[in-house]
Amino acid sequence: MAVRTLSEEIHDPVLLRQALTHSSYANEGFRKEVHNERLEFLGDAVLQLVITEWLYQKNPTWHEGQLSQARAAIVCEATLAEAAETLNVGRELRLGRGEERSGGRKKPSLLADAMEAIIGACYLSEGYDRARTFVLEVMDFALNSVEGRDAGRDHKTALNDWLRRHGKEASYQVVGSYGPDHAKTFEVEVLVNGEPHGRAIGRSKKEAEQQAARQLLKELTLVSPEASPENPDPHPMSPS
Repeated sequence: MAVRTLSEEIHDPVLLRQALTHSSYANEGFRKEVHNERLEFLGDAVLQLVITEWLYQKNPTWHEGQLSQARAAIVCEATLAEAAETLNVGRELRLGRGEERSGGRKKPSLLADAMEAIIGACYLSEGYDRARTFVLEVMDFALNSVEGRDAGRDHKTALNDWLRRHGKEASYQVVGSYGPDHAKTFEVEVLVNGEPHGRAIGRSKKEAEQQAARQLLKELTLVSPEASPENPDPHPMSPS
């Protein structure tokens, strides 16, 4: 179901204004504005609960580890930024002059944070039931995609199994961490036999490692549908 406009989803204009106000705008000295970081904190909790409940109900045979991996794969910066783009959030953001000049309206991190703030505002304005419906609508593309349905896989283990069959092994290193303590994200690099082969960002080190492993595994098995950890290609694409 297509979502409506933000003003139709959030009937409190003050909350909606706050959700779209980045700290760079609020902190410019001549303005007296409340930025969206508190709403972001609240929205993250609402989002986690909605997605956790959905996964729990839809996958009765999954164990706790699978549920955690699936949630991490779905509730990530890239997915939230994509959801924000479907709502044209970037166009509505209120940014400081520096962020405006640096392309803040298209930054995945800003879009993802704003999306969480919007969810928080929806919860305060409309209540949990409407916020839950809103989250499931805007995240539908992730929940029902092939990757979303496969999100319960342990991508690190799958990658290690694939590489081990070909005399290689993966390792991971944190190359950066960003954001305030209550909403920190981590950037992790995956290495194959010590050589870097891509990076990913997540809300925790484990989530970032899973995302990096998933991306690399997808690249390695792109040659053929048969080239999977369970049925490796006899002539695999070597990591390069």
